[in-house]
Amino acid sequence: MSGEETTVVHLLRHGEVHNPGGVLYGRLPGYHLSERGRAMARRVAEVVAGRDVVHLRVSPLERARETAQPLAEAFGLEPTIDDRVIESASKFEGQRFAINDGALGRPAAWRHLRNPVRPSWGEPYGQIAARMLAGAAAARDAARGHEAVVVSHQLPIWTTRLHVEGKHVFLHDPRRRQCTLCSLTSLHYRGDRLVRLTYSEPAGDMIPLADRSAPFSSGGRHEEPAVP
Repeated sequence: MSGEETTVVHLLRHGEVHNPGGVLYGRLPGYHLSERGRAMARRVAEVVAGRDVVHLRVSPLERARETAQPLAEAFGLEPTIDDRVIESASKFEGQRFAINDGALGRPAAWRHLRNPVRPSWGEPYGQIAARMLAGAAAARDAARGHEAVVVSHQLPIWTTRLHVEGKHVFLHDPRRRQCTLCSLTSLHYRGDRLVRLTYSEPAGDMIPLADRSAPFSSGGRHEEPAVP
């Protein structure tokens, strides 16, 4: 219907994290943005400053709350903490995920890799997408006719996107996730109906070249696919 209001919910991945050990930090506490990560968060706030953002929803983890801070200050908003947009759970939290120097090199960890469809090492992909879409819907309802930002994490955002586009999540290559640090995966609603998905990288030029295709890090390309 032409009279339905348009609402945009931007799923914002957090900025770069200080992680010298290179571990999968998952939901572990104590992982904060690096100096570059804080600069990325400020860049996003500058880029979207002219937009009609009236609601800010944030994962409870430190790196997400720190990414949200410049936005909260720019728009005068009090962030809503929402557990539904938290990082996905994983059996490999606190470990390096590598073949020679990490979890993949330990036979005891292999049992967690038996079923990539679920996946067997962590939270089911379907569950991730369902909770993320519920969080996005809550942000949409709070920002009817305007825009909202939801600060979350790479795998939940990417899982949501693949679900929306009708693609098989378990077939994706982590090195090719189109969800760079501080990128915006934007859900466009007409009324309650999701009609389009766009993607942009406000801080893409701040990511070191060597890190842009790193597994579980930044990877991705700039384009704007439509929802089928």
